[in-house]
Parts: sequence; structure tokens; C-alpha cells
Amino acid sequence: MPLTTTGELVARAAAAHSAVAAFNIITLEHVEAVIVGAESVDAPVVLQVSENAVTFRYGRLLPLARAALTAAERAAVPVALHLDHVQSDDLLRQAAGAGFSSVMYDASRLPYQENLAATRAAVDWAHAQGLWIEAELGEVGGKNGAPPLDAHAPGARTDPAQARAFVADSGVDALAVAVGTSHAMTTRTAALDHDLLKRLAAALDVPLVLHGSSGVPDAELTSAVAGGIAKVNVGTALNLAMTGAIREYLAAHPEAVDSRKYLSVGREAMVRTVAAIIQVLDVR
Repeated sequence: MPLTTTGELVARAAAAHSAVAAFNIITLEHVEAVIVGAESVDAPVVLQVSENAVTFRYGRLLPLARAALTAAERAAVPVALHLDHVQSDDLLRQAAGAGFSSVMYDASRLPYQENLAATRAAVDWAHAQGLWIEAELGEVGGKNGAPPLDAHAPGARTDPAQARAFVADSGVDALAVAVGTSHAMTTRTAALDHDLLKRLAAALDVPLVLHGSSGVPDAELTSAVAGGIAKVNVGTALNLAMTGAIREYLAAHPEAVDSRKYLSVGREAMVRTVAAIIQVLDVR
């Protein structure tokens, strides 16, 4: 199936009061698992490559991007490629040539005015290349090993009035909002601020994105989608599934040395996780 775009999938999901699932990929096994999982429930999906994943791959974007692109073009469901949590302008400028239709430009670590200025510059460049661009306001904690923000810490929640001004002044196509999630959560215990999400959805005319969704229980995810979230980012849940399955396999087979044996078990665990999360979001 021809590669689709993130913008198309998010717009379609928003119009249907649903959400598209976007999964962060690190290895070829991740790529295959996300696509097979999406195919198993006949749903579109977004493959995301983060700046951290590029760093892990010796700073080289193209090898993983080319693998994801080839797999996406052969998928039986619509698949888009998204470059996630980009802080490097050099990496941003590699996106279009590597097959990505969208970028999440992350200047959320900066004070508001600096975040706005950096994001505006990124948007101007990205739109000139035909790229759809997402940004973040408020801080979804837990990135790069940092602890999650306290619920009452300054910046731990996205302010609706500030978000409205940020979207208008930056020109972003979608906004990741901080409503109670944290990156890299290994337990599904996040409690979302649904009243805040409702106010954000009313204040903004762009799709809303939920980061740190691996830590969100199914019922909370369903409520978030009903409240206006149109794109749901998932990463840690895949790594938990893969690592857990491989650890269990190697404990039961200490003699194993053929990596295909345990990688296939880890891949299938990710396939099941992808299918389960997509079904919670009811992406149709």
C-alpha cells in the first residue's frame, strides 16, 4: 500500500472522534511488529523514530528510516512515518529526504518565548518542505531518564489560554499536551486531568496529541480519545513486551544462542501489544 501521511491519518481520526496510534520503533523487529499488529486489526498506524533512537543507531537516521519506509510501502494498512521529539535542527532537516511526512519538534525544555521562537522557525522550514509538524507545550516529564514532574509543578500542565496563543503564533499542525502522563512509565497508573483536556480541546483548533501513553490504563485512554485526543504515542509498552518475553524465553532456554529464537518471541509479544492498544483507541 502506498505510504500515507501522518496529517491525513490524524485528520481522519479527529473527524471520526477516534485516535491514531503512533508507535516508537528502535529495531527492525519493532517495525515489523507494529505493522503486523496493525494489519491484524485492519487499522492505520504511524511509525515513529525518535531523536534518541537515532542517537542509539550511531546517529544515523537513514538505515532505520529506509527499513521502515520499505516495510510501510508493503503493508496491507495505511502507514505513515513520523520523526519524534526532534531537538536538533540538523536532524529536522533530514526528515523530508528520509521519507517522513511529519516531525514533532520539541523545544518544550525552553522558556515559553524561546520555545515559541524555535518552534516558529521549525514550522516555517517544515511547511516549506510539505511536512506536518507537531510541538509540545507544558512538560510531559520522564524524557531522557529524568523523573516525572510533580502534578503541581510549574509547567507540568498545559494552560489552555497559553496553548491557544502558542498554536496561533507558531502555526503548528498539532499540539502535544501535558495532562498527567509521563514518558517511560513502566506501570499503567497515570491519572489524566480530563477537565483540563476538555478545556484544551475547546480552546484549540488543531488536533491534540497524548505523549507518554504507555502508562495510561485502557479506560483512561478511551476517555482521553473521547475528550479530544487524536494521536496517541506509545513507546515503552513495546519495550516492556519485547524485553519481558525475551527474558522469559532465555530463562526457560538457557542454552539458546540463536537470536532468531528469542527475537521472534519478543516480536510476537509486541504484535499483541500493538493490536491491543489500537483496539482500545478504536481506530477506524
